[in-house]
Amino acid sequence: MKLKRTLIILLCLVFTISVFTACGSRQSSSGGTKGSSTSKGNQSDRITEIKLPIVKEPLTLTYWTGMDPKMAATMKDYGEMKCYQELEKRTGIHIKFLHPPMGQERDQFNLMMASNDLPDIIYYSWWSIPGGPGKALSDGSIIKLNDLIDKYAPNFKKLLEENPDIKKQAELDDGTIFCFPFIRSAGALINANWGPQLRKDWLDKLGLQLPKTIEDWHNVLVTFRDRDPNGNGKKDEIPFTGRGSNGQGILDLGNFAPAWGILNGFYMDNGKINYGPIQSAYKNFLKTMAQWYKEKLIDQDIATNDNKAFDYKITNNLAGSYFGLVAGNMGRYLNLMKPKEPNFDLVGAPWPIGPAGKSYTTTNLNLKVMNVGAAISSKNKHIKETVEWLDYAYSPEGHMLLNFGIEGQSYNMENGYPKYTDIIFKNPNGLSYDQALAQWAPSISSAPMDQDKRYYEQILQLPEQKEAAFKTWLDADPSLTLPLITPTEEESQRLASIMNQVNTYQQEMMGKFIMGKEPINDSTWNKYVNTIKGMGIDEAIKIENAALQRYNNRP
Repeated sequence: MKLKRTLIILLCLVFTISVFTACGSRQSSSGGTKGSSTSKGNQSDRITEIKLPIVKEPLTLTYWTGMDPKMAATMKDYGEMKCYQELEKRTGIHIKFLHPPMGQERDQFNLMMASNDLPDIIYYSWWSIPGGPGKALSDGSIIKLNDLIDKYAPNFKKLLEENPDIKKQAELDDGTIFCFPFIRSAGALINANWGPQLRKDWLDKLGLQLPKTIEDWHNVLVTFRDRDPNGNGKKDEIPFTGRGSNGQGILDLGNFAPAWGILNGFYMDNGKINYGPIQSAYKNFLKTMAQWYKEKLIDQDIATNDNKAFDYKITNNLAGSYFGLVAGNMGRYLNLMKPKEPNFDLVGAPWPIGPAGKSYTTTNLNLKVMNVGAAISSKNKHIKETVEWLDYAYSPEGHMLLNFGIEGQSYNMENGYPKYTDIIFKNPNGLSYDQALAQWAPSISSAPMDQDKRYYEQILQLPEQKEAAFKTWLDADPSLTLPLITPTEEESQRLASIMNQVNTYQQEMMGKFIMGKEPINDSTWNKYVNTIKGMGIDEAIKIENAALQRYNNRP
């Protein structure tokens, strides 16, 4: 009996010690000596605001991201940006930016993921990787953020709760949130930043109206070709030009495909996803492009143009039209050319209307979560602090910092409106506005933040830009474009296997058809379609629609 009582006492002692040990372990993991944390913790860990500084002792986090050329023009890494320097002062967290060589982002990303040599934060286009973000999660490269956001990201959590459409786009089908995304909550007011552009001075000189239909476009391009709008007495005008890399310039012509009610890839077709390049409407689109190419209305070197050649043809009065960005192309060319050629002018044209009877755009104007975001790697030893640092960008103060820079320096508040100062638009060092703004904030490019439409309203300084973005292109119909759907890991891998073959063949044949190397008749068309079907396009369409159905079923 005495032995039994002794055993009971010993068991109670063991249990008591184990409880205290477990409690101590939890306390250590949520508030260790170096500020490290895990995703677990008590409900009392939850915070309602980001208190600054985030850390009491200096902390360095590594952050991998591609470098925008606008930034690269004036700095070696994003750590030189004024907003990140200010962010370090406020939070106590130093960010060591790691940039892959420009043009090698994809290769460097794949190498990094394969080697498992991961930084703390990775900013990338996760929806585009083989296997999708689900594979990066299942591989253990990055971590799920839902619980962490609930506890340590009050600003991002509030944004999601107040904007169900953003929450739907930021989640995977099972509700998983895996990154802090680049957001445009203003949606179409910022997304309508791309479309057809023409030399307005050429139109005016030749007495031409802005083209609205495919027929109008044909007439304008013929007149550009024949009536010497650049005035040099030579027949050297290129009515329409485009650009790409590695022979992909021909794909630029795919921007005309919406006039036939399709896209040059997957598109929405009466609530379902279909594949444009095998539809009969696409055959008619190709015939029109082939005729234009034969008539020399299209740049004969469009398949091989790179950005340098593209810029040269526009800035040397050779090209009359193209598809481009409202800031990176229209704004840049106008600011570059006006001082030396005052008559140089550009105008945004409506997305052309063709047999489909509507002005369709290739841009998803309704998209609010862009396909890039900052994920936290599994190698991160300071998860709680990282989440708080990333969340600060979505706070009112962080929002202003990352969009506009530092008040009193890069912007001033005027009647409640953050107006950029002369250091941005009249830079004393002669920097262009985008290069100047790049020194202060990542709003000119992208980052895990909510891009403010007031930034966009100001960088579009020219009336030509405002007319194109806020009226002409905003009126286009985006219903052909896909939402940000997410195939499963298995689906994504199978889809990539199919589409790698399909895209290579489809691009090759598109070039051959348009440039007259292959006739467009029933025989060649049927062979082309059957080849793509033999590569598994029907299975790919099925995968896309399964992902669409899951997306539509999200709450």
